[in-house]
Amino acid sequence: MCMTLTLSDGPLTSSGPADVNYAIDGPRHRILFGTFPRRVRAVFDGKVVVDTRRGRLLHESNLLPALYVPIDDVDTSLLRRTDHTTHCPFKGDASYWSIVTDDRTAENAVWGYEEPMEGAEWLAGHVAFYWDRLDAWFDEDEQVHGHLRDPYHRVDVRRSSAHVVVRRGDQVLAESRRPMIVSETGLPNRWYLPMADVSAPLASSTTTTHCPYKGDSTYYGLPDQPDVAWGYHEPHDDTTRIAGHVCFLADGITTDVDGRPA
Repeated sequence: MCMTLTLSDGPLTSSGPADVNYAIDGPRHRILFGTFPRRVRAVFDGKVVVDTRRGRLLHESNLLPALYVPIDDVDTSLLRRTDHTTHCPFKGDASYWSIVTDDRTAENAVWGYEEPMEGAEWLAGHVAFYWDRLDAWFDEDEQVHGHLRDPYHRVDVRRSSAHVVVRRGDQVLAESRRPMIVSETGLPNRWYLPMADVSAPLASSTTTTHCPYKGDSTYYGLPDQPDVAWGYHEPHDDTTRIAGHVCFLADGITTDVDGRPA
């Protein structure tokens, strides 16, 4: 769900935003090696594989940011080089390593560019990890899921008095004059309505998703249509005000704000 510098209409996408007074002198595929500001640790089979305060986020056109860490901040005794390689036309040939303990192996979980191409020389001496092949990741002392928060990604929650009506055909599912509007980098505004303002018979489903910026979501369905809305029972600190609210988005569902389509 990350839509920052490199996706949507961000400045590092291949095309870039249309309404600017500058031109980027460089390739259509753009790479930025930025600093991640906090300590990051990763654990596999009870072993600390990574512990760094020198992590870097690689922002690359049309891709989610990837964390690279200095090889000196990795327990290399747990790494085993493999024969697997891949080629990136913008970074070069990647070498791969598996993470091996006495009891488990994460195949080809680590990669790095030992001799990166011109223009990406700064990748030398760094490695990256397939996030889901390790057991746990920590941003300082808080466990994080999905991926690290991107410093260029922002989520704002604001109270609103807009008149929001959610319909399916002629049926009004919810109506509120006290919604929360969530503005998230690269995404359309989302309107979250208090549960008390929902008239439709919603029932929670087994569908869940995780957002690194908002938390774990719960989905809700109608008797004849699953997963028409979602909400966060325990949202992250920055978005606590959307607790007890739901947002509608599904086929056949419309949301009008002050009489106009959202």
